[in-house]
Amino acid sequence: MGRVLRKLGQYLLIALVALVVALPLLALQTTPLLLPPQALSAADIQRAKDFLQRNDPRLNPGPQLRHLTLGEADLNLLLGHLALRWPRLAAEVRVQPGTALLRVSKAVAGTGIWLNVDAQLRQGPRLPVVESMRIGRLPVPAVLANWALQRAKLHLQDGAEAQLASELIARIAFGPQQVRLAYRWQADSLDRALAGLWPVAEQQRVLAYQTRLVSVAAAYPLHAAVSLADLLPPLFALARERTAEGNPAAAESRAAVLTLALHANHRSWSQMMPAARSWPAIRPLTVTLFGREDFPLHFLISAVIAIEGGGPLADAIGVDKELADARRGSGFSFNDIAADRAGSRFGLLATQAPLKLQAAMVAGLQERDFMPDVADLPEFMREADFMKRYGGVGAPGYLAMMNEIEARLDGLAVFK
Repeated sequence: MGRVLRKLGQYLLIALVALVVALPLLALQTTPLLLPPQALSAADIQRAKDFLQRNDPRLNPGPQLRHLTLGEADLNLLLGHLALRWPRLAAEVRVQPGTALLRVSKAVAGTGIWLNVDAQLRQGPRLPVVESMRIGRLPVPAVLANWALQRAKLHLQDGAEAQLASELIARIAFGPQQVRLAYRWQADSLDRALAGLWPVAEQQRVLAYQTRLVSVAAAYPLHAAVSLADLLPPLFALARERTAEGNPAAAESRAAVLTLALHANHRSWSQMMPAARSWPAIRPLTVTLFGREDFPLHFLISAVIAIEGGGPLADAIGVDKELADARRGSGFSFNDIAADRAGSRFGLLATQAPLKLQAAMVAGLQERDFMPDVADLPEFMREADFMKRYGGVGAPGYLAMMNEIEARLDGLAVFK
């Protein structure tokens, strides 16, 4: 009998080892379920702007129950934008009355292997529940999937963000190609949401750059015109110092860019972070680049967008703005596009090669080190003139001008 039990134990051990080996083979695949999202177009950006403006919860103050309907196309646009933050990630939702199909593909770094998730969600009394799930070729029982979600919810419920979400969201429902969200917006909801975006360590980080910029601005008269080339080095010198102390280089460079972008745009951290309302204020300056006030805004805003959402997003927003200007503003300007592209490259460098950028910034900086001379590029073109001369975005004439801009950027000291 003992011999039989030993044999049975050996078989069970072999089966267990085989199961452990087989599970990853079933869960991981060599091809993605979804292709990574393409760069957002100018039309996508405008649609997102319009949606946010229409549904700004601050427009109707009060704690009453509110309803938001998000179409399937807009929901997938949002998922595509979020996916740009992580390399080789794709997500998609297909919605029908009462149900939704969620599909996600994520590359396993450096392996050529993909983790694919295919989940069927069912509308619940308040939040959706998993009806079926498959990870690669491995089916996951709905009971197990929902148990894991509940455990994750319990693990996160003590966090401020999870608690706020729990209080805000009353119900998520699925309609024909749309998601309907019922939520309760309180007077302090925005402050709590903003506070949740900035952990204490990050608040202390940006406070350091706010303090440095307070000191730098104090040396100038009120509203003095100051070149961006004079403001970047002291902030990046601080970034280099703090990086040498063991802080993450990319996080320090990000904080420097964000702080300067807010000030150049006549904004402050107090509008983004409730804790900053007690911080010392920066003396207002007029930030310039090649003697113009608009170039630093193009440059810094594109840098921020590149840091937060990737270069393609910054480029799409830059083109979208110029097209809007061509229709009803100052006109389409290739020199503004050049400032956008320079800022986008700068932001990507702050994320992808922060040590290189910090060294370049403190070595002595001229405007032409990070922004090309664009005085000869066409600007202030109305839509008809732009279409006649360059054929529109993507046409050969337009692409030739973009290639010229990229060539000038390639020659700048900071981007070599």
